[in-house]
Amino acid sequence: MAEDETGEVPKLPPDARLDSLDQRLDRLQRAEAGKIAKVQGDAGSRAGRLVVNQLIGGPLGGAIVGWLLDRWLDTAPWLMLILMFVGFAGGFINVMRISNKSGGNTPDRQD
Repeated sequence: MAEDETGEVPKLPPDARLDSLDQRLDRLQRAEAGKIAKVQGDAGSRAGRLVVNQLIGGPLGGAIVGWLLDRWLDTAPWLMLILMFVGFAGGFINVMRISNKSGGNTPDRQD
């Protein structure tokens, strides 16, 4: 740009197209932020989904591994039952960890 005699770039009149572009960009950024917030959900719903996953996945995983080991070692149904209960215990331990993290009313522990 050409400089005037004071060495500064002269101010140009505002362009209506630039203003329109700024307004559209702001509107699109707000809409995108709203979509991201809807997809992520709040902390409570994320914690709830994680609890359900732990309570279903732990016993199910233990039962599947136990069933496979029972077939391999011909010890049916003992390993499946044992590992399923280990999965329940692991799921409940993880649920307790999740509830302590998202509790909010208990002070944070420093391990």
